[in-house]
Formats: sequence, structure tokens, C-alpha cells
Amino acid sequence: MIWFKPTTLDELRQRTASRPGLSSHLGIEFTELGPDFLSGRMPVDGRTHQPYGLLHGGASCVLAETLGSVAGGLVVDRETARVVGLEINANHIKAVSRGFVVGTARPLHVGTTTQVWEIRIETEESRALVCISRLTLAVVRAK
Repeated sequence: MIWFKPTTLDELRQRTASRPGLSSHLGIEFTELGPDFLSGRMPVDGRTHQPYGLLHGGASCVLAETLGSVAGGLVVDRETARVVGLEINANHIKAVSRGFVVGTARPLHVGTTTQVWEIRIETEESRALVCISRLTLAVVRAK
């Protein structure tokens, strides 16, 4: 297990529910916390559509950054460190117009000053790849 402190999915949901923001506005919810991954899902509806009725690439990036940043924060000692985004890259592979997409964040590199996470976003129904993203985080001292 890569997490700094053991945590449950329910604890993670409670902690993040107390801080509403863009991810809650888009309907993002955490669905699975494994030994080295975090998954969540997001609806494909009016909140996440672009003008032509398809999943907005920016919404995919929000899902990717939410999963990668939360996972990255679980790897560090929150008393002494925080993670902040440095760069996000996203390749949009498949158009989606309805349903849910599911993202899974897995670490590619977890260092003392940087982390790199790969986030795969797939359709919930058929698990077809929708977007592949890479998120680089800086590990900074907590204030």
C-alpha cells in the first residue's frame, strides 16, 4: 500500500464532502480506493457537456486532476507536506454524450519533491478508453 496513513473510501468521501468546489459541482464521486489507485466517476450531462452535447475535454481534465491530486495528497504526510499541480496533459480518445465516465489514478513516480500520476478515463458501461491523462504534482511544505 502506498498511502501514508490507512484510510477508507468512506473517510475520504467525508473529508472531501466538507470542502465543496468544482468537483462537487460537476458531480464527481470517489468509487474505489485500492492499495495503489483511486477511482471516481463523473456524469456526462449538462454540467459536463461542451456546446455540441459531448463530454467537455476540460471536464475530463477536472476529473483527472481531482483523482490525481487527492491520491497524491494521500501519499504524503499532511502534517508536513501538500501537493499542488504543476502540469496536466490529456489526450481525448473517444467522444461520449451520456452516462458516466470512470477515472482511475495510478502513480508513475512518487518522489520527495514531485509525483507523476496516470489517469485513465473510461466509459462506465463498456470501459472504452475516453481520455488518458498525466498529472505532475509538486510536493511542497505545509504551512
